[in-house]
Amino acid sequence: MTAAVTRVLVADDQTVVREGIVMLLGLLPGIEVVGAAGDGEEAVALVERHHPDVVLMDLRMPRCDGVEATRRIRAAHPETEVVVLTTYADDDSLFPALQAGARGYLTKDAGAEQIARAIADVRAGTAGLSPQVQLRLLERLSEQQGRSAPTADRPAARPDELPDGLTAREAEVLALIAEGLSNAEIAQRLFVSQATVKTHINNLFAKTAVRDRAQAVAYAFRHGITGTQQ
Repeated sequence: MTAAVTRVLVADDQTVVREGIVMLLGLLPGIEVVGAAGDGEEAVALVERHHPDVVLMDLRMPRCDGVEATRRIRAAHPETEVVVLTTYADDDSLFPALQAGARGYLTKDAGAEQIARAIADVRAGTAGLSPQVQLRLLERLSEQQGRSAPTADRPAARPDELPDGLTAREAEVLALIAEGLSNAEIAQRLFVSQATVKTHINNLFAKTAVRDRAQAVAYAFRHGITGTQQ
């Protein structure tokens, strides 16, 4: 049986970089480059025309930046995943991109193997994040835990203080998602079935209006939902 081919669109405003990424992807098995865009507006138009499986998206581009292009692509074509490939890994770039719907985030020092793995990960329904980005997410989670840890003057949050009507259990599941745990690992941690975990995730996604785990992580950081929630 022939392996499925992943159709990829590249968006980057620097011609040399864009052509280099296209050339690199052309050497990877199981990947077909269906188009290359020089800015966000062109990326949106090419997604409409070619319906790629994955877009490799730069962030800093003219006319329409990568965050806005990601938001528009994910809204109109939820079946198309977006992996950010950028020079920047700062919070002002990372979290807006995840909130816009990006499922992967790599910096441009990523090698071919890392790019291929991120593409495969988002196609499989998981997050494709570089080690540097994973480290920053964990650091941000640690910072949030430090700020939200209960003290004598500030007790732990009560369920009625959680945002968007989340229950204490849903907040606990969300915190574990933010730690990078899979459904199976969450089930093991909470001593429940994977079906129960999936139900909690579906409920919290609906309440918070997030579309995927990457957005859920950004939501957890934004609202300070961590393992300290009880």
